[in-house]
Amino acid sequence: MRLSDAPAPEDLDPAERLSRDELAALQLERLQWTLNHAYENVPFYRHKFDEHGVHPRDCKELADLARFPFTTKQDLRDTYPFGMFAVPREQVVRVHASSGTTGKPTVVGYTRRDIDTWSDVMARSIRAAGGRPGHIVHVAYGYGLFTGGLGAHYGAERLGCTVVPVSGGMTPRQVQLINDFRPEVIMVTPSYMLALLDEFEAQGLDPRASSLKVGIFGAEPWTEEMRREIEERFDLHAVDIYGLSEVMGPGVAQECVETKDGLHVWEDHFYPETVDPFTGAVADAGELVFTSLTKQALPIIRYRTRDLTRLLPGTARPAFRRMEKVTGRTDDMIILRGVNVFPTQIEEIVLRTPGLSPHFQVHLTRPERLDVMTVKVEARPGFEGRQEAAAALRGAVKDTVGVSVEVEIVEPETLERSVGKLKRVIDRRDN
Repeated sequence: MRLSDAPAPEDLDPAERLSRDELAALQLERLQWTLNHAYENVPFYRHKFDEHGVHPRDCKELADLARFPFTTKQDLRDTYPFGMFAVPREQVVRVHASSGTTGKPTVVGYTRRDIDTWSDVMARSIRAAGGRPGHIVHVAYGYGLFTGGLGAHYGAERLGCTVVPVSGGMTPRQVQLINDFRPEVIMVTPSYMLALLDEFEAQGLDPRASSLKVGIFGAEPWTEEMRREIEERFDLHAVDIYGLSEVMGPGVAQECVETKDGLHVWEDHFYPETVDPFTGAVADAGELVFTSLTKQALPIIRYRTRDLTRLLPGTARPAFRRMEKVTGRTDDMIILRGVNVFPTQIEEIVLRTPGLSPHFQVHLTRPERLDVMTVKVEARPGFEGRQEAAAALRGAVKDTVGVSVEVEIVEPETLERSVGKLKRVIDRRDN
């Protein structure tokens, strides 16, 4: 794999050079401002703080944040569309929103300074991933109300890169542009990167001969096995990025290419906690919770992300704690005959099974009284030992996860490809 050295200390921005104590002092100052800003300007927060018997002046140290109430996605839906804004709507220069496929979309707004902050943390993220000024960045995240495309775009421009704003879809054309423009960096969902890999090979092109040096992958959980698959087939560095629109968008946390050991949270702008997903008590590992520290238009207090991880000390950026790769989401968890199962667990086993491709789906049905999970997975081209692979996959899932599943090995190019966030689980139990 080809990559320039990690950034020299003088190339880092001032926040990346803070000591842990200096960062904590900055966080407390910004947290106190945020709590006051939310309380004074968002009726929702004023009511909720009062209801819980807390006031911004009660936050005298960072640990006091645990006394304040959580914010959930439902709260944003209940105040739809602009009820969470802390500035007059006329000061909001951009609006993004979730897809709203399971209800009203969650709407977020940005002031001009918010856009500048977002651009800065995205530029920091791309540099931490290995991008450098002058690199060509191929952005295949979706543009529009989804925050991925424009967040990556503004950050790459802020870093001084040349941006190719391709968005998703038109996979053959994506490969042509990568082949012709020769970008060093690609930003895309990991599942769509697999579709691009297949298209490279379908066009008779060697993915390892491409110009790509770094892939920055986010918007969905992915495993170390998928990292190895992408890195080996593309000869690039695959690094993780994390974000969500309610907190800012992509750029909340970033994996550093020199260590690839979890995502450093940019804690000068986003304060992380992990809590027990059932009790809400602060815990060493569990559901990730974020409080924004510098957002003007939509300050967010103790937002429950539903993502499961744990926080660790910083390495490549010592001031900033790391979050482990997200192992799953509380709302993605499948309870199958009393056992908790995450799609990422199935993905790890699929990618370890010879002859099977990374393209799979989990189908849930209830033909009688008991739930049945069927793993549909594509064979790799030319693979013949499908019965043996199916038996190996069934056995590995039983041994590793503790549930019995059905396995169906299907032809290559059979399962639907995603150009955005991948839908791994097809639940037909209520049909």
